[in-house]
Amino acid sequence: MNRVAVQSVETGLPAQAELEKVIAGAIAKAKVAGASEAEAAISAETGFCVTARKGEVETVEHNRDNGLGITVYFGQRKGSASTTDTSEQGINSTVQAACDIARYTAEDKCAGPADKENLATEFLDLDMNHPWAIDTNAAIELAIQCEAAALSYDKRITNSEGGSVSSHTGLRVYGNSHGFLNGYSSSYHSASCAVIAEDAAGMERDYWYSASRKAEALEDMASIGNKAAERTLSRLGAQRLSTRKAPVLYSADVAASLLGHFISAVRGSSLYRKASFMLDRVDEQIFAEHIRIHEQPHLLGALGSAPFDNEGVTTRPRDLVSAGVLQGYVLDSYSARRLGLQTTGNAGGVHNLTLEPGELDAQGLLKKMDTGLLVTELMGSAVNGVTGDYSRGAAGFWVEGGVIQYPVSEITIAGHLNDMYKNIVAVGNDVDLRRNTRTGSILLEEMTIAGE
Repeated sequence: MNRVAVQSVETGLPAQAELEKVIAGAIAKAKVAGASEAEAAISAETGFCVTARKGEVETVEHNRDNGLGITVYFGQRKGSASTTDTSEQGINSTVQAACDIARYTAEDKCAGPADKENLATEFLDLDMNHPWAIDTNAAIELAIQCEAAALSYDKRITNSEGGSVSSHTGLRVYGNSHGFLNGYSSSYHSASCAVIAEDAAGMERDYWYSASRKAEALEDMASIGNKAAERTLSRLGAQRLSTRKAPVLYSADVAASLLGHFISAVRGSSLYRKASFMLDRVDEQIFAEHIRIHEQPHLLGALGSAPFDNEGVTTRPRDLVSAGVLQGYVLDSYSARRLGLQTTGNAGGVHNLTLEPGELDAQGLLKKMDTGLLVTELMGSAVNGVTGDYSRGAAGFWVEGGVIQYPVSEITIAGHLNDMYKNIVAVGNDVDLRRNTRTGSILLEEMTIAGE
């Protein structure tokens, strides 16, 4: 099969106006109960996930969820409660529970909704909602095709964890007592396959997946299955390395973890607790000079796009790192107040965090590295966000002369994030677009590889 079939479909979700009415009612009830300020969010989601293994249906899961959360403020005392019961009685009980909690909590001078002047007043259509008109039987057939492609790829593919297809559509609405009330819908579709290969040396497992807001943008099922098989076969005959120092190239699908550690370190909650090695380092050279890291919240159809954050604050494109220099932090309203700063519109996280790609593709980076370790899988985590010490289990391939020589496993790579960030030699143009963090492969000058 080539591409998945797509047609328009009714999602079965409530209308946005209906959820806005629930939010407005909850905030009004909080005010009547004596709250000086209030904010609330409601979400509704529907979707499915099917898995086929050895050509047979293994699981079929459908979900239809909704949830309401409300936070009230009595002066600077805060209380929060949530419920899945959005009936009048359920909302009344939830508002009352939040008010009861707030009356007995200590005052916090930084508590409160986002300041009114920071709230979004224009609401961009970011092309994020593309429901998929596919029934369960058709989805199962796609999952079977995906797995069949992997199983038939090579006789050394001896077992399977299955092929899976999923589709979800959701609607989230947020409002507060400053008068903000808005929301947006989004969809997420994915297909994946994981298989096991075996030869005289042993067994190996690997996988591949595709994800997009549009079903028609998914890779075709045969391609996903073939890639899963190729990746699994390439791991057969893995060796261990002796302990050494060498260049390390993170493949694009695992490189996002390096940016994840950076974001954790510059997140407001880590900073005001003084639990970060990035504390007080704005305007300091953190990365190599050629590195730019920025947010692109308004990319059409991207997985991390959002017109406003979880507090209703306007999202804006901005640089976190420019020419290697840290430009700012990742803040919501509360952490910004704790730090004496302004919110950056990051309640709920970053939006399409992007490491600006370089000119080399994956093969070009291998040649540039010449001899070193290509990392394609990371396991476990011993990353200390306070000190920046880094150590993780890894698997991948040993490279010599820019050419992969053999697979390696049961090794540990270690370093310090300060050194790792400053010693980024190059970033690939093989950008992985299947997640909120968008980066190509990342080549580091040197790390410690612990093996035999």
